[in-house]
Amino acid sequence: MQVSKINWLFKNNAGFYLILALLLIALSFWIFVGNTFLQKIVCSLFSLYFLILLVKKYSANTQIIVLILVLFSVVVFLNKKTINFELNEQSKIKIYPDQVHIKDDFLSGTGHFEGGDILIAGKVSDEQKKILKIGQPIIMNQIEGKCEPIESATNVGEFNYQNYYAAKKIFQRIKFTNIQLTPVQPDLVGKLHQLRYSLQKYFKKMPQLLSFFASELILGENNAQENQEILNNYRDLGVIHLLSISGLHVGIYVLIISTICYSLKMTDEETFLFCVLILLFGIFLSSGQAGFVRASLTYFLGKICKYKGYHIAQVDLLGLTCVIHMLFVPRLFMCAGALLSYILALGLQLTDSFNELKQSILLNLLLTPPLLLFFYQINFLTVLFNMLVVPYFNWVVMPLAFINVLTFGFTKQLAPLFEKILEFGEQLIGRLSQTQFGLINFGQINWWQCLLLLVVSIGLIVALREKPEWHFNFKKISATLIMLYTIFFSMIHFPLRGQVTFIDVGQGDSILVTTPFPRKAYLIDTGGKLNFSGKKVTPQINRITIPFLKSQGINTLDGVFVSHQDADHVGDLGPLLEQVKVKKLFMAQGLIKNPSFQKRLDGRIKHTKLVELLAGMQVKEPQITFNVVYPYQPGEGKNEDSLSLFFRLANKNWLFTGDLGQEGESEIMQKTALNIDYFKLGHHGSKTSSKPEFLQAIHPKRVFISAGRNNRFGHPHQETLTTLANQQIPWVSTQDCGMISWYYGGMKEPEFNYFLKRGKK
Repeated sequence: MQVSKINWLFKNNAGFYLILALLLIALSFWIFVGNTFLQKIVCSLFSLYFLILLVKKYSANTQIIVLILVLFSVVVFLNKKTINFELNEQSKIKIYPDQVHIKDDFLSGTGHFEGGDILIAGKVSDEQKKILKIGQPIIMNQIEGKCEPIESATNVGEFNYQNYYAAKKIFQRIKFTNIQLTPVQPDLVGKLHQLRYSLQKYFKKMPQLLSFFASELILGENNAQENQEILNNYRDLGVIHLLSISGLHVGIYVLIISTICYSLKMTDEETFLFCVLILLFGIFLSSGQAGFVRASLTYFLGKICKYKGYHIAQVDLLGLTCVIHMLFVPRLFMCAGALLSYILALGLQLTDSFNELKQSILLNLLLTPPLLLFFYQINFLTVLFNMLVVPYFNWVVMPLAFINVLTFGFTKQLAPLFEKILEFGEQLIGRLSQTQFGLINFGQINWWQCLLLLVVSIGLIVALREKPEWHFNFKKISATLIMLYTIFFSMIHFPLRGQVTFIDVGQGDSILVTTPFPRKAYLIDTGGKLNFSGKKVTPQINRITIPFLKSQGINTLDGVFVSHQDADHVGDLGPLLEQVKVKKLFMAQGLIKNPSFQKRLDGRIKHTKLVELLAGMQVKEPQITFNVVYPYQPGEGKNEDSLSLFFRLANKNWLFTGDLGQEGESEIMQKTALNIDYFKLGHHGSKTSSKPEFLQAIHPKRVFISAGRNNRFGHPHQETLTTLANQQIPWVSTQDCGMISWYYGGMKEPEFNYFLKRGKK
């Protein structure tokens, strides 16, 4: 270990490494996360503050400060330097069996090339699947396909895979159409990946819950599609942290290893070295999960200090851990998991003098701001649910999962019993989660609100901890924190502005319409995709629309209008009704008799009122009136029967016609005189609509196209775009702009906002 060579690391005054870590964090946010001028300024000010604090308070450690900053600068420079993968005849990608997944005939996962890592995806043959299942490292070459950057999120509230993979320094992906696979003999790293792959196969043989918990607790991974309900239950109760590999698991590993080593009469140093080896192997198995790395590093450094007789404050031990962690992973805090892990660890240090109940309350107070930033909801009864679920998890789930891992290879007789016990426990947790007790859909706060709440929360804890020694008043800080939460909640739930937002649901339609305070919310179509496989798939709405509604603080829709029965307009209606309260469901007359549409409603209509509409009818709601301009006769819910709506907001006229064709447009022209400001172009910009005469008649100032990127229909068609150009009608598309929002009210002029800044016209 040669610990004598690093003695200088620990000969520092209390607080030094914590502030040094905060400096590196501020710098990393400035380099990797700051996208706006304001963010850069804030990060710069924090960086400057921490640097001045270090230089003035710890002037004797100037050499260490300079050394760490130089090392961090070098690491950042190397980390920012990326090598793009070039797809050609000589291109080769190495893939490890544990880092790819095969579902049906589709391969996806991570590959490695000479300059870094890359995502891979594409169909494979039966012969290729056999090669992949051998478990050896494989060289992929003769690659035919398309290499492209990883796309960012295109909607508010949507999970940003671009940022997620950027934290792992992965920036590209290949969609291949043809490849050649060649197994190769594994080196040491390859053999470790083979071992991890063997564990994956081993866990998959287990019953579902045992397999899920073993994969989560040992490999840090899960099949989210099959176990989404469990994840949702734990998340809604505010105990999702139990499923993360963290300090608890490190403590268990160390306890077990130490007990075995001491029984074998091994010395403390030998036991420590053995623990180091096992924990390093655990870090590899968990793919470097931030919480596990943090806890392991803290254990390593703490033991070294103990053996050398150095006294180091716990907050400095955490700070030194963070510094070392960031020297290896400078993009560490681009990952929400790492941020939450370190905030929790800091909170544990700040609240270690309080009793268990008070500590739990303060920890949840500290975690609330980042949770609202990333997940938009909290459960104010989390402390109670932790008291109920944590003992079950620690004394039932973990022991059964680990015992099963050790015994399943020898006997499978225990597994059914263990699975029954876990099924019973998860059913109780599911029922508790379904009550929604304590769950608040707060909405998404922005970065500066999160930072402000975090700083005030830390101030509150320090004031409570230091009491008379600290000159800030605890009651005033508490009042400030309550006031901030109240203001931010009110800004989200009682907005002064309304919106018309075209949600980017790919090849489909979904438009949110809201009014200013008192807010009313309506959805025109839900989007959705056809499921050709017939197998259970996660609805698209769970990835796009539901997170968006949660980010807006919307958990009730006053009305949902469905234009017709096509899956790209109404395919996700069922999942929406299951997760969001819908007061009224509006549709054209005749659609309710369509068998396909009836299946979407089966078992999902409880307190929702069904309303059928025809042209000439009005839906009068507070602050908005929806006028029905089509159809004139009941139909079956086909394109030609599309429910078409006209409404006026802030002196602007809007028209939505679903997938209505040119014949329907002609009928509207004959029977209704419309002067339109904004028009959602019919049928995703297909050449079958909208006809030139109709566009001339309504004379829109701008039209909107909702269509998927690279869709198989070629929407929008060039004929339609030519018509728009000839009539000098500006248009924007979700293909280019992502989510498109129009805001009005609040004593401001109406304005458009494009989630993606490119493609505006």
